[in-house]
Amino acid sequence: MEKITLETAKKLIDAAEQEAKNLGVAMVISVVDDGGNMIAVHRMDDAWLASVDIAQNKAWTSVALKMPTAGLASATVANAELYGLNTTNGGRIVVFGGGIPLTKDGKVVGAVGASGSSVEHDVKVSEAAVRAFEEL
Repeated sequence: MEKITLETAKKLIDAAEQEAKNLGVAMVISVVDDGGNMIAVHRMDDAWLASVDIAQNKAWTSVALKMPTAGLASATVANAELYGLNTTNGGRIVVFGGGIPLTKDGKVVGAVGASGSSVEHDVKVSEAAVRAFEEL
């Protein structure tokens, strides 16, 4: 797979939405390509409006840094090596969990971002999309 199609993004969103429903939360789920460009964004009924930007930025951050956003939390606290990272790139970098890269043959081909609940739930919802991607 060289790029993530809209059809693929919809499958990932379906898996993520099912996990959100299992958790009893309303989420926004975003899928981006390897350049951080939006392929699809899905806002469940009653999901927070603020979560639209947050989900998109989580996915973008995961592609831009080629890592899950959860890995940035401890590195960006006060006095840590990357403190203030979230203020770069126009404030677009998200430093808490919910964004996960999508990889194929060791290469980042896109990312998923989820927002709308606790960080733990956001991560679980994104992980459901990643599992669906790995099964394609």
